[in-house]
Amino acid sequence: MAKLVVLTAGMTGLTQEIKGDRVTIGRTDDNTFPISEPSISSHHCEILLRGREVIVRDLHSTNGTFIDGEEVTERVIKPGQVLRLGQVEMRLETETPVGPAKKPLDRTTLIPRGVSSDELGQSPSLGKLYTKGTGFSKKEDKIKEVFIIVTIIVGVGIMGLLLYVFKIAGK
Repeated sequence: MAKLVVLTAGMTGLTQEIKGDRVTIGRTDDNTFPISEPSISSHHCEILLRGREVIVRDLHSTNGTFIDGEEVTERVIKPGQVLRLGQVEMRLETETPVGPAKKPLDRTTLIPRGVSSDELGQSPSLGKLYTKGTGFSKKEDKIKEVFIIVTIIVGVGIMGLLLYVFKIAGK
């Protein structure tokens, strides 16, 4: 059995079981599920049961009908989804599954496991690519490499400059 459970503060605990083919929700007492809240229209929306599906249909309400934040005119609502009418939020809950009946699986499906890292090392063509480390290097290691290379270049430049200066000074 499906039911709507109000989540909005001050109205928590208010529920409505969805019995029959049609449940109307609105501010006036002639609705199946009357909710006296100013943001809800007199006849805000209706809930329809079509087979195992629960359908929400907006009845041209002033503040709109939303399922999980998306405005709808007519849409299937699934268990756990939040229905918002004006400023009132409620969740659809069921004890039995709603929706098309699922056929039980008669056997387990085998999923291929893929390639392990050990197998990569055994391949003559791919093994060479993956024999050193993991194939990933830390950012710090690259920074250290760049620092060492720049230091060597600057050092060689300074040595060359000093040799040039001493050569000119010796003349």
